[in-house]
Amino acid sequence: MKPAAFDYVVPESLEAAVQALASANGDGKVMAGGQSLMPLLNFRMARPSVVVDIMRIPGLSAIELKDDAVAIGALTRHADLEFSELIATKLPIMSAAMPHIAHLAIRNRGTIGGSLSHADPAAELPMLAVFYDAKIKAQGPNGRREIPAGEFFVSALTNCLEPEEIVFEIDFPILKEHAGWAFEEVARRFGDFALACVAVSFALRNEKIADARVAVMGVADTPRRLRKAEDALLGMTREAQRAGQFAEMVRAGVSPSDDIHVSAEYRKSLIGSLAEKALTAAWARAMGEKP
Repeated sequence: MKPAAFDYVVPESLEAAVQALASANGDGKVMAGGQSLMPLLNFRMARPSVVVDIMRIPGLSAIELKDDAVAIGALTRHADLEFSELIATKLPIMSAAMPHIAHLAIRNRGTIGGSLSHADPAAELPMLAVFYDAKIKAQGPNGRREIPAGEFFVSALTNCLEPEEIVFEIDFPILKEHAGWAFEEVARRFGDFALACVAVSFALRNEKIADARVAVMGVADTPRRLRKAEDALLGMTREAQRAGQFAEMVRAGVSPSDDIHVSAEYRKSLIGSLAEKALTAAWARAMGEKP
Protein backbone atom coordinates (compact mmCIF):
# COMPACT_ATOMS: atom_id res chain seq x y z
CA MET A 1 0.00 0.00 0.00
CA LYS A 2 0.95 3.64 -0.31
CA PRO A 3 0.48 6.30 2.37
CA ALA A 4 -2.17 8.96 2.20
CA ALA A 5 -0.91 12.32 0.92
CA PHE A 6 0.95 14.52 3.39
CA ASP A 7 3.24 17.54 3.44
CA TYR A 8 6.90 16.73 4.10
CA VAL A 9 9.01 19.15 6.14
CA VAL A 10 12.76 18.80 6.80
CA PRO A 11 13.79 21.38 9.43
CA GLU A 12 17.41 21.94 10.35
CA SER A 13 16.88 22.98 13.97
CA LEU A 14 14.87 21.63 16.88
CA GLU A 15 13.03 24.94 17.20
CA ALA A 16 11.97 24.81 13.55
CA ALA A 17 10.78 21.23 13.96
CA VAL A 18 8.65 22.17 16.97
CA GLN A 19 7.19 25.09 15.03
CA ALA A 20 6.32 22.80 12.11
CA LEU A 21 4.49 20.46 14.48
CA ALA A 22 2.67 23.35 16.12
CA SER A 23 1.55 24.60 12.69
CA ALA A 24 0.04 21.18 12.00
CA ASN A 25 -2.51 21.74 14.81
CA GLY A 26 -2.11 18.26 16.24
CA ASP A 27 -2.11 16.53 12.86
CA GLY A 28 1.68 16.16 12.46
CA LYS A 29 4.05 13.24 12.95
CA VAL A 30 7.76 13.24 13.67
CA MET A 31 10.00 11.01 11.56
CA ALA A 32 13.37 9.95 12.91
CA GLY A 33 14.63 6.56 11.68
CA GLY A 34 11.20 5.81 10.19
CA GLN A 35 11.26 2.13 11.18
CA SER A 36 7.97 2.43 13.06
CA LEU A 37 6.30 5.33 11.26
CA MET A 38 6.78 4.16 7.67
CA PRO A 39 4.79 0.91 8.09
CA LEU A 40 2.01 2.85 9.82
CA LEU A 41 1.90 5.31 6.92
CA ASN A 42 1.96 2.59 4.27
CA PHE A 43 -0.91 0.70 5.89
CA ARG A 44 -2.72 4.02 6.43
CA MET A 45 -2.95 3.36 10.15
CA ALA A 46 -1.49 6.86 10.49
CA ARG A 47 -2.73 9.67 8.24
CA PRO A 48 -0.93 12.86 9.29
CA SER A 49 -1.27 16.00 7.24
CA VAL A 50 2.41 16.82 7.90
CA VAL A 51 5.48 14.62 8.45
CA VAL A 52 8.40 16.41 10.12
CA ASP A 53 11.68 14.68 9.31
CA ILE A 54 14.18 15.60 12.03
CA MET A 55 17.17 13.62 10.73
CA ARG A 56 19.00 16.72 9.47
CA ILE A 57 19.00 18.43 12.85
CA PRO A 58 22.62 18.51 14.08
CA GLY A 59 23.77 17.52 17.56
CA LEU A 60 21.11 14.90 18.33
CA SER A 61 23.12 11.71 17.84
CA ALA A 62 25.79 11.83 20.55
CA ILE A 63 26.61 9.33 23.31
CA GLU A 64 28.32 11.26 26.10
CA LEU A 65 29.29 10.78 29.72
CA LYS A 66 27.76 13.57 31.81
CA ASP A 67 28.55 13.35 35.54
CA ASP A 68 26.79 10.22 36.82
CA ALA A 69 24.79 9.53 33.66
CA VAL A 70 25.15 8.67 30.00
CA ALA A 71 23.42 11.25 27.81
CA ILE A 72 22.14 9.85 24.51
CA GLY A 73 20.86 12.05 21.71
CA ALA A 74 17.44 11.14 20.37
CA LEU A 75 18.75 10.45 16.85
CA THR A 76 21.35 7.95 18.04
CA ARG A 77 20.86 4.75 16.08
CA HIS A 78 20.44 1.35 17.70
CA ALA A 79 23.65 0.12 16.07
CA ASP A 80 25.60 3.01 17.62
CA LEU A 81 24.41 1.89 21.04
CA GLU A 82 25.14 -1.75 20.26
CA PHE A 83 28.80 -1.12 19.41
CA SER A 84 29.55 1.71 21.85
CA GLU A 85 32.34 0.99 24.35
CA LEU A 86 30.90 3.64 26.68
CA ILE A 87 27.51 1.90 26.70
CA ALA A 88 29.15 -1.50 27.29
CA THR A 89 31.13 -0.13 30.23
CA LYS A 90 28.56 2.12 31.90
CA LEU A 91 25.20 0.59 30.86
CA PRO A 92 25.96 -3.13 30.42
CA ILE A 93 22.34 -4.26 30.35
CA MET A 94 21.64 -1.90 27.46
CA SER A 95 24.65 -3.30 25.64
CA ALA A 96 23.39 -6.86 26.19
CA ALA A 97 19.88 -5.96 25.02
CA MET A 98 20.73 -4.19 21.76
CA PRO A 99 21.41 -7.31 19.61
CA HIS A 100 17.89 -8.52 20.44
CA ILE A 101 16.29 -5.53 18.68
CA ALA A 102 14.95 -6.67 15.30
CA HIS A 103 17.72 -7.21 12.73
CA LEU A 104 20.92 -5.33 11.90
CA ALA A 105 19.36 -3.51 8.92
CA ILE A 106 16.72 -2.06 11.23
CA ARG A 107 19.24 -1.28 13.97
CA ASN A 108 21.24 0.68 11.41
CA ARG A 109 18.25 3.00 10.83
CA GLY A 110 16.13 2.96 13.98
CA THR A 111 16.76 5.61 16.64
CA ILE A 112 16.38 5.60 20.40
CA GLY A 113 14.13 8.68 20.36
CA GLY A 114 11.87 7.06 17.80
CA SER A 115 11.65 3.81 19.75
CA LEU A 116 10.81 5.53 23.03
CA SER A 117 8.24 7.80 21.40
CA HIS A 118 6.59 4.83 19.65
CA ALA A 119 6.14 3.24 23.12
CA ASP A 120 5.79 -0.35 21.96
CA PRO A 121 5.27 -2.51 25.08
CA ALA A 122 7.37 -5.31 23.53
CA ALA A 123 10.35 -3.10 22.62
CA GLU A 124 13.62 -3.25 24.53
CA LEU A 125 14.55 0.44 24.76
CA PRO A 126 11.36 1.56 26.57
CA MET A 127 11.98 -1.15 29.17
CA LEU A 128 15.61 -0.10 29.51
CA ALA A 129 14.52 3.50 30.07
CA VAL A 130 12.22 2.36 32.89
CA PHE A 131 14.85 -0.01 34.30
CA TYR A 132 17.54 2.68 34.49
CA ASP A 133 15.02 5.36 35.60
CA ALA A 134 16.06 7.47 32.62
CA LYS A 135 15.17 11.13 32.21
CA ILE A 136 13.57 11.83 28.83
CA LYS A 137 14.05 15.41 27.66
CA ALA A 138 11.54 16.96 25.28
CA GLN A 139 11.13 20.37 23.68
CA GLY A 140 7.87 22.05 22.81
CA PRO A 141 6.57 25.55 22.07
CA ASN A 142 6.76 26.47 25.76
CA GLY A 143 10.34 25.28 26.25
CA ARG A 144 11.97 22.12 27.50
CA ARG A 145 10.95 19.65 30.15
CA GLU A 146 12.40 16.50 31.72
CA ILE A 147 10.13 13.47 32.03
CA PRO A 148 10.89 10.43 34.23
CA ALA A 149 10.69 7.27 32.15
CA GLY A 150 8.19 5.80 34.60
CA GLU A 151 5.76 8.59 33.68
CA PHE A 152 6.53 8.74 29.97
CA PHE A 153 4.77 5.53 28.88
CA VAL A 154 1.00 5.84 29.33
CA SER A 155 -0.28 2.69 27.59
CA ALA A 156 0.50 0.55 24.58
CA LEU A 157 1.84 2.79 21.76
CA THR A 158 0.99 5.91 23.79
CA ASN A 159 3.33 8.34 25.52
CA CYS A 160 2.75 11.51 27.54
CA LEU A 161 4.17 13.96 24.97
CA GLU A 162 2.08 16.89 23.83
CA PRO A 163 1.42 16.92 20.04
CA GLU A 164 4.03 19.66 19.51
CA GLU A 165 6.79 18.13 21.69
CA ILE A 166 9.87 16.30 20.41
CA VAL A 167 12.28 14.11 22.40
CA PHE A 168 15.83 15.39 21.93
CA GLU A 169 17.91 13.62 24.62
CA ILE A 170 17.71 10.80 27.14
CA ASP A 171 19.86 10.62 30.27
CA PHE A 172 20.53 7.16 31.71
CA PRO A 173 21.88 7.14 35.30
CA ILE A 174 24.87 4.83 35.84
CA LEU A 175 24.32 2.10 38.44
CA LYS A 176 27.86 2.41 39.78
CA GLU A 177 27.76 -0.16 42.59
CA HIS A 178 25.84 -2.81 40.68
CA ALA A 179 28.20 -5.75 40.20
CA GLY A 180 25.52 -8.32 39.35
CA TRP A 181 23.30 -7.98 36.31
CA ALA A 182 21.49 -10.01 33.66
CA PHE A 183 19.18 -9.56 30.68
CA GLU A 184 16.98 -12.42 29.50
CA GLU A 185 14.52 -12.42 26.60
CA VAL A 186 12.53 -14.97 24.64
CA ALA A 187 11.08 -14.41 21.16
CA ARG A 188 9.64 -16.90 18.67
CA ARG A 189 12.49 -16.20 16.29
CA PHE A 190 15.61 -14.10 16.68
CA GLY A 191 14.70 -10.53 15.79
CA ASP A 192 10.98 -10.93 16.54
CA PHE A 193 9.30 -8.90 19.25
CA ALA A 194 9.81 -10.40 22.69
CA LEU A 195 7.20 -12.68 24.21
CA ALA A 196 8.67 -11.77 27.59
CA CYS A 197 11.81 -10.12 28.90
CA VAL A 198 13.39 -9.36 32.27
CA ALA A 199 16.37 -7.30 33.44
CA VAL A 200 17.94 -7.70 36.88
CA SER A 201 20.75 -5.74 38.51
CA PHE A 202 21.98 -5.39 42.07
CA ALA A 203 24.71 -4.03 44.32
CA LEU A 204 26.49 -6.06 46.99
CA ARG A 205 27.57 -4.88 50.44
CA ASN A 206 29.12 -7.37 52.83
CA GLU A 207 28.16 -10.07 50.30
CA LYS A 208 24.47 -9.18 50.64
CA ILE A 209 22.22 -7.52 48.06
CA ALA A 210 21.89 -3.89 49.14
CA ASP A 211 20.14 -2.35 46.13
CA ALA A 212 18.26 -4.01 43.29
CA ARG A 213 16.51 -3.25 40.03
CA VAL A 214 13.99 -5.54 38.31
CA ALA A 215 12.11 -4.60 35.15
CA VAL A 216 9.95 -6.59 32.75
CA MET A 217 8.30 -6.14 29.39
CA GLY A 218 5.89 -8.05 27.20
CA VAL A 219 3.59 -8.72 30.16
CA ALA A 220 1.68 -5.41 30.32
CA ASP A 221 0.72 -2.40 28.20
CA THR A 222 3.89 -0.62 29.33
CA PRO A 223 7.31 -1.73 30.62
CA ARG A 224 7.33 -2.02 34.40
CA ARG A 225 9.63 -1.94 37.40
CA LEU A 226 8.67 -4.63 39.92
CA ARG A 227 9.25 -2.94 43.27
CA LYS A 228 8.11 -5.86 45.42
CA ALA A 229 10.46 -8.19 43.60
CA GLU A 230 13.28 -5.68 44.13
CA ASP A 231 12.51 -5.53 47.86
CA ALA A 232 12.50 -9.34 48.04
CA LEU A 233 16.12 -9.40 46.90
CA LEU A 234 17.41 -7.06 49.61
CA GLY A 235 19.65 -8.80 52.13
CA MET A 236 19.94 -11.97 50.07
CA THR A 237 23.27 -13.79 50.02
CA ARG A 238 24.40 -16.17 47.33
CA GLU A 239 24.35 -19.10 49.75
CA ALA A 240 20.73 -18.27 50.59
CA GLN A 241 19.78 -17.52 46.99
CA ARG A 242 16.10 -18.22 46.46
CA ALA A 243 15.81 -18.02 42.70
CA GLY A 244 12.61 -20.03 42.68
CA GLN A 245 10.94 -17.76 45.22
CA PHE A 246 12.13 -14.73 43.29
CA ALA A 247 10.57 -16.18 40.13
CA GLU A 248 7.27 -16.59 41.95
CA MET A 249 7.47 -12.99 43.15
CA VAL A 250 7.97 -11.82 39.56
CA ARG A 251 5.05 -13.94 38.36
CA ALA A 252 2.85 -12.50 41.09
CA GLY A 253 3.76 -8.98 39.99
CA VAL A 254 2.46 -9.28 36.42
CA SER A 255 -0.98 -9.78 34.88
CA PRO A 256 -0.50 -10.42 31.15
CA SER A 257 -3.37 -10.83 28.71
CA ASP A 258 -4.06 -13.47 26.09
CA ASP A 259 -3.09 -12.44 22.57
CA ILE A 260 -2.62 -13.97 19.12
CA HIS A 261 0.89 -15.15 20.02
CA VAL A 262 0.57 -16.92 23.38
CA SER A 263 -1.80 -17.25 26.29
CA ALA A 264 -1.56 -15.15 29.43
CA GLU A 265 -0.78 -18.30 31.40
CA TYR A 266 2.16 -19.14 29.15
CA ARG A 267 3.54 -15.61 29.29
CA LYS A 268 3.28 -15.55 33.09
CA SER A 269 5.09 -18.86 33.35
CA LEU A 270 7.74 -17.68 30.92
CA ILE A 271 8.55 -14.45 32.76
CA GLY A 272 9.09 -16.40 35.96
CA SER A 273 11.48 -18.81 34.25
CA LEU A 274 13.41 -15.91 32.77
CA ALA A 275 13.58 -14.21 36.19
CA GLU A 276 15.04 -17.34 37.79
CA LYS A 277 17.62 -17.62 35.02
CA ALA A 278 18.46 -13.91 35.26
CA LEU A 279 19.04 -13.98 39.01
CA THR A 280 21.38 -16.96 38.68
CA ALA A 281 23.37 -15.20 35.93
CA ALA A 282 23.49 -11.94 37.90
CA TRP A 283 24.93 -13.70 40.92
CA ALA A 284 27.59 -15.33 38.75
CA ARG A 285 28.65 -11.92 37.37
CA ALA A 286 28.67 -10.43 40.86
CA MET A 287 31.10 -13.17 41.95
CA GLY A 288 33.34 -12.64 38.93
CA GLU A 289 32.24 -15.87 37.28
CA LYS A 290 31.05 -16.56 33.76
CA PRO A 291 27.23 -16.67 33.69
